Amino acid sequence: MALTLARVPCRAQVGLEAPLVHVEVSVSSGLPMFCIVGLPATVVKESKERVRAAILNSNFEFPCGRITVNLAPADLPKEGGRFDLPIALGILIASGQIHPTPCVLDSDRTSYEFYGELGLSGELRPTRGLLLAAAHASRYGHELIVPRASAREALMVARAPVRAANHLLEVCAHVEGRVLLEPLPPPSDRHVPLDGSARGVLHTHGLLEHALAQTKLDLRDIRGQGHAKRALVIAAAGSHSLLMIGPPGSGKSMLAQRLLGLLPPLTELEALEVASIACVSTAGFNVQHFGQRPFRSPHHTASGAALVGGGTWARPGEVSLAHHGVLFLDELPEFERRVLEALREPLEAGIVLVSRAALQTQYPAAFQLVAAMNPCPCGRQGDPSGSCRCTPAQVQRYRSKISSPLLDRIDMHVEVPRVELSEFDEMADRGESSISAAIRVVRARGIQLARQGVCNARLADSQVDRWCSPDKVGRNLLELSMKRLGFSARARGRILKLARTVADLDGDETVTASHISQAIMLRCLDRTFSERTSVDPPNRRLEAAVT
Repeated sequence: MALTLARVPCRAQVGLEAPLVHVEVSVSSGLPMFCIVGLPATVVKESKERVRAAILNSNFEFPCGRITVNLAPADLPKEGGRFDLPIALGILIASGQIHPTPCVLDSDRTSYEFYGELGLSGELRPTRGLLLAAAHASRYGHELIVPRASAREALMVARAPVRAANHLLEVCAHVEGRVLLEPLPPPSDRHVPLDGSARGVLHTHGLLEHALAQTKLDLRDIRGQGHAKRALVIAAAGSHSLLMIGPPGSGKSMLAQRLLGLLPPLTELEALEVASIACVSTAGFNVQHFGQRPFRSPHHTASGAALVGGGTWARPGEVSLAHHGVLFLDELPEFERRVLEALREPLEAGIVLVSRAALQTQYPAAFQLVAAMNPCPCGRQGDPSGSCRCTPAQVQRYRSKISSPLLDRIDMHVEVPRVELSEFDEMADRGESSISAAIRVVRARGIQLARQGVCNARLADSQVDRWCSPDKVGRNLLELSMKRLGFSARARGRILKLARTVADLDGDETVTASHISQAIMLRCLDRTFSERTSVDPPNRRLEAAVT
């Protein structure tokens, strides 16, 4: 048998990158052998048996000579079943059983890319991660041939034609030019109708109403908790992190679940980033969720790798899967301390660098942290019934599970007290609805994007003094509070960002002492116990001292 070569393009998946891979197949005379080289993972090595059965069951002959498959470049790790179809095509072309037309497969240029896992009968099965591959292929104008079950995922981002097939025989007929696969029309929901500018954000009321109708979660469902609701709206307006402290049943989880309904819809670029991270995760990407902000709520037994990312293939963790969305950590002190400490860098930098021996991958992690905890181990500290029997040492040990450096990086920590019985009266004021609050959040974010291009919580340290500088009275109040309450430099910056968000919600161009005092009141764990239980609030005493 004369030496014959074939070359079929595909793409690997390394983090959020999809580098081009050429599946090179050589069929030559010699003892029967089927070898795959080029750093294939176990699932790729196992493709030998799937490809052999698929070729035979599709009425082709499997070459009896020496078959060598090289996945080039050789130093790039490859994993997944996406290489089955390119390998099968390469064997059929190299053995002379099919003859591709130059417009489909040309040795000098790449025009098509092929993806698909093969069943034993030759059918094409869904392939994970096609959204990322389609996005990279579109940059070069390459057309894609994919399994029909995965076509919609590729169509969400592909700008070049996408063709779908159900069986290996259909792909062979297209490659030979006998029966062409028709390009699929783009789905109607491919683009998120936002341009990312302030103008685009301000015209989203209809989308907000539609989203809230789908979730059916409204702030009015929560009885009382006016202070906590106010903090939730501020968190949504400035993308601030929030820690809620309160007894069981006070509504902390209900508040966290309603934060998603207050946030503006994703822009097209943000939706693509969220989808790209999801498609490389273990669970994969669900096309039904395209354009939706993620809400992740891992159990407190989650490991460090599950939270920030890791594993053999450096998969993204919960902080990256919550990118442009909400990460809710319920029962915060119950998480392992080393797991919580891993949140420090992502909260500060908005990215996660996952390093392994074979590869190093960087994932975005611009998430909004919302956490909840009880005030003490039994959860009943401050209860009017006086049923709490926790000693001060036990309370201190419980709260010390959250380190000061981590607590310093959380913008707000507010108390969520037990709901009064009077709040369940039918005539009681239910407060602001989610749609009303969401419209105010959209307006505030529009102001921030027009002024500085990012949300207030994402401002760099060098930008804080420029955009969040208070007036003279507000500056004096902040300086006095830093002396009396011992705020760190990081806490000072976060208070200024919070005050800027409060001013944006009120429509004020200048940050005043009133905005500074509200921001200080939203960090209850920075104040001593005596100050938090005093009849005269600290902000009132501080303002009186300044004025």
